[in-house]
Amino acid sequence: MNVIDETLAAGLRILQNNFPACRAFADETLSGRLTRYIEVIEKDNPALGLVGVKDRRELVVKHILDSLAPLPLLPLPEDNSVTIADVGSGAGLPGIPLAMALPENSFTLIERMGRRSGFLRNAVAVMELSNVVVEEAEMEKAVPGRFDLIVFRAFHPMDKKMVKHLWRLLKPGGVLAAWKGRRENIEKEMAEAEKTLPQLSGRWNILPIAVPLLEGERHLCLITNC
Repeated sequence: MNVIDETLAAGLRILQNNFPACRAFADETLSGRLTRYIEVIEKDNPALGLVGVKDRRELVVKHILDSLAPLPLLPLPEDNSVTIADVGSGAGLPGIPLAMALPENSFTLIERMGRRSGFLRNAVAVMELSNVVVEEAEMEKAVPGRFDLIVFRAFHPMDKKMVKHLWRLLKPGGVLAAWKGRRENIEKEMAEAEKTLPQLSGRWNILPIAVPLLEGERHLCLITNC
């Protein structure tokens, strides 16, 4: 087993220990499928600039494990599947790792850049992900009202414009799930957003995320559609 496999396997074991009720982390095939996905990223990353990492271990910890760690916190009913979108998917993070862990749910990867959309289509084909489709579109122009849950790794502040565009893609009562960093920064962002979108008040929550082998704060911000 090489270094990347050991890091990934160790991270999945930690997640399984932290969340024993989450069966996805105990799936013996998940580690192998994720390793294959990592190899696909590494192959195209020099040309496409999909992720900024210095080595394979960093790719696993900061992107793969980070994508999976909030899974037990997502509002997913046990008795039926939901429609999930990864908006601004880029390299397919967090959408593709989540789709591997949640095969009973349907995923749409929305990406506006043509070359990255091409990468996503190839990755989905290589990984044989029958529960994933790729949509090349700007979120402002995507067909509205389709998704129960939207996931995205929000590296930029969540402002009024972003929240409104994302909200329109949700079904009534749907949820936005944003992967974020420090709690203090999230609270400031949401306080600013509430000034122009007062309907946000009482509709968001911040939950801590324990990403295996990663130093620094990570949080999930959940926002319910009005």
